[in-house]
Amino acid sequence: MSAISGPGPHGTGAQPAESAANFSRTRRLDYCWVVLGAGTLAVFGALGLGRFGYTVLLPSMQLGLRMDNTQAGVMASMNLAGYLALSVIGGALSARFGPRRVITSGLLLAAVGMLCTGIADRFNCAVTFRVITGFGSGAANVAVMGMWGAWFPEKRRGMAAGIAVTGSSLALIATGCVVPRILTGFGLGGWRLCWYGYGIVTLAIALLAFILIRDHGPVPSSASADPEPADSAEGNSGLLQWGQVYRSPSVWRLGLVYVAFGFSYIIYMTFFVKRLVAEGGYSREAAGSLFMTMGWASLLCGFLWGWVSDMIGRRYALFIVYLINATAFALFALSPSPSGFLSSALLFGLTAWSIPAIMAATCGDMLGPRLAPAALGFITLFFGIGQAIAPGIAGAMADASGSFAPAFLLASGVALAGAIGSLLLPYRVTRKE
Repeated sequence: MSAISGPGPHGTGAQPAESAANFSRTRRLDYCWVVLGAGTLAVFGALGLGRFGYTVLLPSMQLGLRMDNTQAGVMASMNLAGYLALSVIGGALSARFGPRRVITSGLLLAAVGMLCTGIADRFNCAVTFRVITGFGSGAANVAVMGMWGAWFPEKRRGMAAGIAVTGSSLALIATGCVVPRILTGFGLGGWRLCWYGYGIVTLAIALLAFILIRDHGPVPSSASADPEPADSAEGNSGLLQWGQVYRSPSVWRLGLVYVAFGFSYIIYMTFFVKRLVAEGGYSREAAGSLFMTMGWASLLCGFLWGWVSDMIGRRYALFIVYLINATAFALFALSPSPSGFLSSALLFGLTAWSIPAIMAATCGDMLGPRLAPAALGFITLFFGIGQAIAPGIAGAMADASGSFAPAFLLASGVALAGAIGSLLLPYRVTRKE
């Protein structure tokens, strides 16, 4: 009787513990959506405001700080160099200390950089503060995008990463709507008020991230699509298999493909409004409206292409997205008319943040949840190099030629190279499981 009714490993006394464990797991599965919402807001602050907020403010900042196009490009490049420096180690820090601490700290640092950019009175000061913003953005974004392997199973990982990157879309919509009105209402000092606003909003998001994000999700850390998971030796050594990330040829190939996106898209995003105002005959309000339209078009792109990559495989999704990007950049260069600019903005918007989402999902597929942040941080090194050098090159090309068209053609060519490189990725690590 005791074996049936009494407590113990074989009696009914074990059932409440098992039920409690199942209930706890169910709650954590439900909580993944809360974490996803907090991560999306973190992307809104870290990238949407910290990086892309510069695009709408660029013409006014150039007037206020007396910058030419080369200096404007250098400022963007230095921000991205800061992003690169922290993104390289951001994934490893997240794996070591947990994403919650890294995301919160990164957002706080980015907010300080944005607030200080608003008080900059000369070019060198502004560059320094943009570097600080880049430090925080890199740490926060890599930690956010690397944590979905712990919260979502592989079949939903691309979708989750795709939803998270819509934070940038929401920022494009918000800044495209609000910033031109502030610039018009407050004149030459309006861009400073915008940076203050960016910083305050990012501080609030940092607080929410600290409250809502948890370090451990419901997906077991040993889950991996790799036949020899990165965490398989963890029970014996207690140490993460860092070498599996940095010695993997597949990870290196993925990083080389990621360079093309970093180089090409940042030229488009940095000088989008500048070309419209300086060469397209657009007012600041009209340029802001088109920027906002691109944001609306991009709102579901991460979700859509994350789902597509779950269905057809990562490399084929990357190939399609790179081709669309190449077309959008070429249109912006070769068709300087309202219809051409609109078509370009819509095409890019439909794919805007899909490549980072697919890359994040691929890292989870290849190395499992525990090492996914480190892998994403490593390939972001390649992405960061591309985006750090591109704005300075594009600005110098514009000053030399008198037009931004050659720079956008360069972006189109690099995106096309990315499409070709995507097809050369090994099928073994990019297939749909």
